Amino acid sequence: MLKELNQVIDYIEDHLTDENLSLELIAEHAGVSDYHFRKVFFYLSGLTLSEYIKYRKLSEAYQDLLNGEKVTDIAFKYGYESIEGFARAFKKWSGMLPSEVIKNNVNKSFPKLSFIITVKGGNTMEFRIEDKPAFNFVGVSKRVPMQFEGINNEIVQLAKGITAEQKDAMHALQNIPPHEIVNVSYDADMRFQKEEGGLTHLIGVLTTENHIGNGLEKIPVEACSWAVFPNEGVFPATLQQTMAKVYSEWLPAADYELVDAPVFSFTKMDQQVAGYAYCEVWIPVRKK
Repeated sequence: MLKELNQVIDYIEDHLTDENLSLELIAEHAGVSDYHFRKVFFYLSGLTLSEYIKYRKLSEAYQDLLNGEKVTDIAFKYGYESIEGFARAFKKWSGMLPSEVIKNNVNKSFPKLSFIITVKGGNTMEFRIEDKPAFNFVGVSKRVPMQFEGINNEIVQLAKGITAEQKDAMHALQNIPPHEIVNVSYDADMRFQKEEGGLTHLIGVLTTENHIGNGLEKIPVEACSWAVFPNEGVFPATLQQTMAKVYSEWLPAADYELVDAPVFSFTKMDQQVAGYAYCEVWIPVRKK
């Protein structure tokens, strides 16, 4: 995947001024699904693919301004339909209007990316692949703010709000492994890497039943394979570190790509050691 990522960066550089530089075409050039490529790119760079392309275009436009090219020519060169639209985007990125760049002769750039992966500590990630038929996540959910470290109090409140009737209904429906209460995350805002915005979080179970009754929500999932990452340690830090390593270290080097389905996990707190837990992270994947 690293080779493909860097090949795509070169491809973008060679086509910055092309009118048909679409995100779908770029993912196709990478040889992986559009969803997988965008997700991995985002976790590694901290930017959406469209943000990266925009910033590279504006950086090159900045250099063109310093080289004396006309604002009109530059705006249309990089795909802007009007000088005003270009000026707004340019000022938002650089803090200056194009005319101020020419007057002040101050340099600013957004360099081309290059991807490398450093596996910290030299540890091998333990994982297994499990195939599952189509099923439903069933439970209760709410929109919660993005949070990568520590306890998310909104999720805590969601858990506390589950009624005894809802718990009984979930346990009655639960009929496929893992036979645990799971935490499901989906519909994340595109700025999730910067912990801005939110995602939908569901606490529930896995079931093949389609009739769930009132008081619970249902999220259908198609049959697919799952990469399962067991982890054990201080909760929630170990779980969160595992999740980060899956996207930043395992996926770029793996023979699997992401499937567009919710990610889920479960946690079993140690009754003997406070704050210690066994967890599993389940990521939907398919063989490349």
